[in-house]
Amino acid sequence: MVDHRQVFHHELEAIEAKVIELFSMVAEDVPRATDALLSGNSEEVQRLAERDRAIDDLYPRIEELAGRELVLQQPLGSDLRFLISVLRIVPELERSHDLVVNIARRASYTLSDDLSKRARGLTEQMGNLAADMWREAVDCWRQRDRSAATALDTRDDEMDELFASLMAELGSGRMTLPVTMEMTLVARFYERLADHAVNIARRVVYLAGSARSWPGGGAATDQASNHVSGNDQG
Repeated sequence: MVDHRQVFHHELEAIEAKVIELFSMVAEDVPRATDALLSGNSEEVQRLAERDRAIDDLYPRIEELAGRELVLQQPLGSDLRFLISVLRIVPELERSHDLVVNIARRASYTLSDDLSKRARGLTEQMGNLAADMWREAVDCWRQRDRSAATALDTRDDEMDELFASLMAELGSGRMTLPVTMEMTLVARFYERLADHAVNIARRVVYLAGSARSWPGGGAATDQASNHVSGNDQG
């Protein structure tokens, strides 16, 4: 006799594995985008574009799987929380990778030699911070770490400070107008990447309102969060 509950949980584990795959692709590609931007590496830009197509193929399949389990199983408690969280987070992951590709593509418009030394340094700092935040976001999801939301909020404040500093440098008139315009977009893309990482961590607070352990992650706490706010700017 088939144990339908066991089959259902196997399906949830398969969804979890695909979500982590999506998370990992975004986190891995943030530093690659910064490298492509500052080095003008067109081959890296092409690789990131190819990865974006893979993500565009993967994320609707995850949504379909999660939606199917919601309809067929009508889950409650931690299982319902998990599926709802997946449906909220997966589109945000897809939009985040779009930002990654948009950063890399600016390599075609902006030569790193055209940047002032300060602008280049601030851009590198923003890229490193965004990469750190996304690695933390991956760990937050894997471990169902509710404390990561607070830590990422602090990192987001750091990103806001770097954004303001870069905007001030871009407004100094030291660079050509086309470079200034493109780098203004890049600064905004990094800021939005940070916002997405924070949004995801906040949604993990909602997900972690159960004691269920998931593959590759720790057991969550018993205290449920009734509402999670997110400033999704995607």
